[in-house]
Amino acid sequence: MDDTEWVLVKEASDKDVWKPSGDDEESSSSGPLEVVFKHPAKHWTDALPIGNGRLGAMVWGAVPSETINLNEDTLWTGTPGNYTNPDAPKTLTEVRKLVDARKYAEATEAAVALSHNPSDVYQLLGDMIMEFDDSLTNYKEETYERVLDLDSATISVKYTRDNIDITREHFASNPDQVIATKISASKPGTLNFTVHFDSKMHHSSYVNDKNQIVMEGSCPGKRIQPKLNQNDNPKGIQFSAVLDLQTSGEEVVVNVVDGRKLQIKGCDWAVMLLVASSSFDGPFTNPSYSKRDPTSESLSTMNSVKKFSYSELYARHVDDYQKIFHRVSLQLKKSSKSNVINGPTLPAKISEINENKKLPTSERVKSFRTDEDPTLVELLFHYGRYLLIACSRPETQPANLQGIWNKDVEPPWDGAPHLNINLQMNYWPALPCNLKECQEPLFDYASSLSINGSKTAKVNYGASGWVVHQVSDIWAKTSPDRGQAVWALWQMGGAWLCTHLWEHFTYTMDKGFLEKIGYPLLESSASFLVDWLIDGPGGYLETNPSTSPEHTFIAPDGKPASVSYSSTMDIAIIKEIFATIVSAAKVLGKTQDDLIQRVHKAQERLPPYKIARDGSLMEWALDFQDPEMHHRHVSHLFGLFPGHTITVEKTPDLCKAVRNTLYKRGEEGPGWSTTWKACLWARLHDSEHAYRMVKHLFDLVDPDHEANFEGGLYSNLFTAHPPFQIDANFGFSAAIAEMLVQSTTKDLYLLPALPRDKWANGCVKGLKARGGVTVSICWAEGDLHEVGLWSKNQNVDKMLHYRGNSVKATLSTSRVYTFNKHLKCVRTGSIF
Repeated sequence: MDDTEWVLVKEASDKDVWKPSGDDEESSSSGPLEVVFKHPAKHWTDALPIGNGRLGAMVWGAVPSETINLNEDTLWTGTPGNYTNPDAPKTLTEVRKLVDARKYAEATEAAVALSHNPSDVYQLLGDMIMEFDDSLTNYKEETYERVLDLDSATISVKYTRDNIDITREHFASNPDQVIATKISASKPGTLNFTVHFDSKMHHSSYVNDKNQIVMEGSCPGKRIQPKLNQNDNPKGIQFSAVLDLQTSGEEVVVNVVDGRKLQIKGCDWAVMLLVASSSFDGPFTNPSYSKRDPTSESLSTMNSVKKFSYSELYARHVDDYQKIFHRVSLQLKKSSKSNVINGPTLPAKISEINENKKLPTSERVKSFRTDEDPTLVELLFHYGRYLLIACSRPETQPANLQGIWNKDVEPPWDGAPHLNINLQMNYWPALPCNLKECQEPLFDYASSLSINGSKTAKVNYGASGWVVHQVSDIWAKTSPDRGQAVWALWQMGGAWLCTHLWEHFTYTMDKGFLEKIGYPLLESSASFLVDWLIDGPGGYLETNPSTSPEHTFIAPDGKPASVSYSSTMDIAIIKEIFATIVSAAKVLGKTQDDLIQRVHKAQERLPPYKIARDGSLMEWALDFQDPEMHHRHVSHLFGLFPGHTITVEKTPDLCKAVRNTLYKRGEEGPGWSTTWKACLWARLHDSEHAYRMVKHLFDLVDPDHEANFEGGLYSNLFTAHPPFQIDANFGFSAAIAEMLVQSTTKDLYLLPALPRDKWANGCVKGLKARGGVTVSICWAEGDLHEVGLWSKNQNVDKMLHYRGNSVKATLSTSRVYTFNKHLKCVRTGSIF
């Protein structure tokens, strides 16, 4: 037994279930998925992210003094709030009268009184700082490499000084809730460094008697930094972090410096384990009343973590992560027929491809405009999947505007979840990209919002059900934001969230989820919408007041305004929710419920989509003049994507209007706008324009000279508004999936927006489609080669569509079916 090497046998991933004929490892592999730097970070957006859903870190990889920025997802300013406004009904009546009188500018001004307080602010944990001895400044720059390996969710930093190889390794473990760092040297006894905590938050730190540093601190109890000795400062969220040091070396010495630093001398290797906790006990518990003790919890977690060796922690981390990440694979290649058309062909040998991938990733982004390297698209697709796994796991907070990564006490837009596109876009890839459990925090959050939102709906609007506006926070804020109606006054945030509940069911066919979680939230949201609709002109129901998120119009009297009635996005979301609740009621046998009958009656009176004089889809109920034709939002196109009330098959005239709208809006805009447009073009089955938007994102942003709304990528592949917003990272992954596979519960569209001249050859394995189907597709020289389909939990009937051909297929449980380019089933087999 001493000579036996134990091998961990892993469960087969979805990408491994099916192989096309002629498949081999060389042809299906595109090499390592790595974000590569050849130098330490100069800006925060050069640092590399790791996360376990709750804890996050940004690794700069500096040599003389390394700073690792730390985050914990429950650290926010503030306390639970009152999200109601007893004066709102009076103002609401006034605004409605002004809208009815077509005094839109006056209604816009009056609607400011419906605004409320701003959201609270996402905070940071602090920094772990390692200061190395002076000799480390003499490292050989040509030996330096810093790499984020997406396959193992591990960051490595390597360099050589004085002929000694130094290696640092960082990962964030979900099963053990720890951030681990290991530093080692090729020559024993040569590591000398000091480690300590620092933070921009109110904090203190100390070394205990176990080679551990403890940091304790607090978040402000108010959004604005409280003044010293001010009596009305509420107690904010408390936090604690514990750093445990383990060293190896025959003559290693560990000293305590200033009572808060650990100094290590003569070390072979060192392992530092970091855990953290907060006093946050849910959105309805005031921190003053929380019974959680962050320091006690952190020390307890550390005791559990230290039961495992570093190697065991790493193995548990990798196993947990890869069970999710390895479900999907993607390979994209140019045509092998020509070296001239559309740029140079990729190297044929994997070894040559891998050498190209060792180039700094920023250089690859710069050259994308000319070489259009498909493997860089693969990398960014998987990077979005990686980031969602890293910042959204069961029992964590939902991904905010920056995921979980933040360096500022006052982050851009407060780091808050914005519900008029950004929060929802964060979760667009969760289902198609086979990451369904990453959505759980969103559903938990929606449940909390529904509690506060029911109070807001009742007091502010005299309505049943629940409502959420444009921006929220960890306290489940549901009232309008502060300030102008153009962004603050928007009642559709909760309804949009509810579309994700139905999507979860259509992808998973999990009736238990629909019954226990999805339907109650959908039902309550639909109840609000039925009450919110009022009688309007022409016998239609209307929403009043109404805005199209963050966009204004020129009223007929020549005045700028943002408030009118029945914006297209309002009606599109309501149509989506009403169709959804009716379908959900059929599944659960609730079609005779009173609410469903009310919904049916309301559906008949909803205004139709309208086409403007210029052939575009109207954004408002009337054909107002648009003062900003290239506005970043495309809210009125919701019905096409992510909605389903505009489709290529059923509403071709509306699709033509959507196309004209996209031409009118143009291609410029922030990252999230770019990826939303990519999804819209894909849903139109327009591969050329979908790819144009994909290519548009590959624009390297200079942090020292960034411009508003320019979009692009930072050198660490974070997407830019600018500044950094993570939503476009997720939107990109969703767009690629949408270009390759589209579905309804009955239909499956294969390669609907594949840019055949750019990705002539390729294979995607493990994507999910509605109806509980897993999809793998390979294609060659722009044409479908084979597709593998299977369903693990139920028999499924699907209409397969490819290039105008349609075939009905019946999939039996736990069987994998292979179809050729003519959609003929050529073989079947069992799912192993």
